[in-house]
Amino acid sequence: MGLFDDDFFSTRVRRRSRSWPVSGSRTSRFRPGSTPRIVLISSLTSSVLVAGLFLAFGRGEDSQPEARPAIVEGPGYIETSERIISASEKVRPAVVSIINLTNQALELQEAGDFEEGELPYNTSMGSGVIFQKKDGKAYIMTNAHVVQDAGEIQAVLVSGERKKAKIVGEDIVTDLALLEVSGEGIDSVVELGDSDKLRVGEMVIAVGNPLGFGDSLTQGIVSSTNRIIPVSINQDGNYDWEQEVIQTDAAINQGNSGGALVDLNGRLVGINSMKVAERGVEGIGFAIPIDQALPVLNALMEKGKVSRPYMGVYTINLGLYLDSLEMRGLDDPEEEWPEDEGGEDGEAFTPADPVVPDGVTKGVIVLESVGPSLEAGLAFNDIIVALDGQAIGSTLDLRKYLYNDKKIGESLKVTYYRDGKKQTLDVKLEEKAEEQE
Repeated sequence: MGLFDDDFFSTRVRRRSRSWPVSGSRTSRFRPGSTPRIVLISSLTSSVLVAGLFLAFGRGEDSQPEARPAIVEGPGYIETSERIISASEKVRPAVVSIINLTNQALELQEAGDFEEGELPYNTSMGSGVIFQKKDGKAYIMTNAHVVQDAGEIQAVLVSGERKKAKIVGEDIVTDLALLEVSGEGIDSVVELGDSDKLRVGEMVIAVGNPLGFGDSLTQGIVSSTNRIIPVSINQDGNYDWEQEVIQTDAAINQGNSGGALVDLNGRLVGINSMKVAERGVEGIGFAIPIDQALPVLNALMEKGKVSRPYMGVYTINLGLYLDSLEMRGLDDPEEEWPEDEGGEDGEAFTPADPVVPDGVTKGVIVLESVGPSLEAGLAFNDIIVALDGQAIGSTLDLRKYLYNDKKIGESLKVTYYRDGKKQTLDVKLEEKAEEQE
């Protein structure tokens, strides 16, 4: 027995049912052509019922549909390691090693103290990136500190070929420099990316010349897209500028400066610039975003320098001055001024101390006024507290306002205290031939 009753569906038919009816006789239960119709209807009904039973009982609760890969158009999925390999192959030919032969190193080399190809001491090394080629010349971006005090600059291509490089211009504020070499034999130029579109956690690759190991790369992630780092331009402990940088944990070592930070598409997103080199600190490196570097590089290409408005004051932070008085515990700060024996008639000269009004704790004290500020009337010991009505608390604030908000030729309204009295004057900003420090 099956699921169905044999009387409903059976392939066995009694003998008498096979005969055709004779005239006058009673009609048989089976008529010609009825059997195929019954079989077809029964088969369809059985199929539907079996399908229903399978759906109801044939699948367990834990059964899962078979996972199948989605079919998409375009290239298939590429593993991260393959993307790193592809990106590095794309960018490495555009990254060069920079050799900075100082004047002292050149003298040692000319004296024959070193064999041919051997680098004398006092030679510094860094990295650079070829980003433009035109009129038979190739242009390399790097850091200004990489080419500092250079007697001769050499760029070493990934092939090992050395080319003498010319410094087109440099900007110590942003720590960027532009070099020029012969374009002969140079076929690769880096593809520029968009640093503004970087995301925290995105994987990046650092390519450069760490410790003299040229054509070297490391990988990491973007730790921060907008880290603000104070910078002391003269390395005197006083912060002169604030640099907006990309923070990454890709290994950056001495010699990586000026090298490329690229995304997994092989596009340049930053110029490796510095790292935190303190005991116990690992994986904190910084790169200048390419979107900020390009305007500076274009200015260096056009003029050999970055023109910024020049006010003409040398200052010290008022807060630093007040802190020093408090630390010394002086009631009369004039006692600490050193005596100048070069005064008239050989008499000792003690400069007057700035008069700080009660409640004034932020600003800058003018140590020397030259150029535009001298012409406008600013003098020694004036305490500047505002520019164009905007409060100024430090020399860094003053410089940032000048560089970011003012242009050469514009007038600057200076609010200051002289002998405890609040005054204002206008300074017409000029362009200085040499970089204001």
